[in-house]
Amino acid sequence: HDNAQDQLGQILQSGKMVIYGDAGQTFMYGAKGGAVYVMGNAAGRPLINSVGKPRVVINGTCLDFLGESFMAGDPANGGGFVILNGMQFDDEGSLVPMSEPYPGSNLFSLASGGAIFIRDPDAYLIEEQLNGGMFFPLTDEDWELILPYLEENERLFNIKIDELLTVEGKRLPPSKVYRKVIPSAVGMKILKNEVPAKKEVVEEVEPLEDVEEMETVGDLP
Repeated sequence: HDNAQDQLGQILQSGKMVIYGDAGQTFMYGAKGGAVYVMGNAAGRPLINSVGKPRVVINGTCLDFLGESFMAGDPANGGGFVILNGMQFDDEGSLVPMSEPYPGSNLFSLASGGAIFIRDPDAYLIEEQLNGGMFFPLTDEDWELILPYLEENERLFNIKIDELLTVEGKRLPPSKVYRKVIPSAVGMKILKNEVPAKKEVVEEVEPLEDVEEMETVGDLP
């Protein structure tokens, strides 16, 4: 309970960790696994150099360099990811969105694996805040992947999924609320595979019909 010190969860490999407050600098540096839930914010450079399959829910935001050099494989095949909700409790204890979900820069800087799922229904995040990452549509499979972690997050902190999906009084589908960031190299490979191969067009030449035999010209002297 309360706020956590710097470098909490360094090289964490497995298990579950719950922080009822904020996390300090370089939170989960070099972590290799584990399920971690943060009620509040994480300071600068969280999950730098993380590998393997760490899976983290941060209900607030981060200062900068979230997921720097993240090398956590393919989330759909056991890899790691971060869910950033960008929410906070007001003075009356109600859950409200922050003015922007991620105020810093270098989001997913130099990452080669994993993904970040950000609650950003108003698309505050722009490409200039990324460094080696790219926005990608949230799929039904993505939602199925992160939903169990949001359900556990609800159980721990009473941050209801219905509230997370409600924007200006209206419940929206997950794809309209959350955005996905993946490494650019991974995204480009996916896009390349989705482009159908160009087919060469071969013009068929119809055979000539009823061609009269040409008379042979005699040998020249």
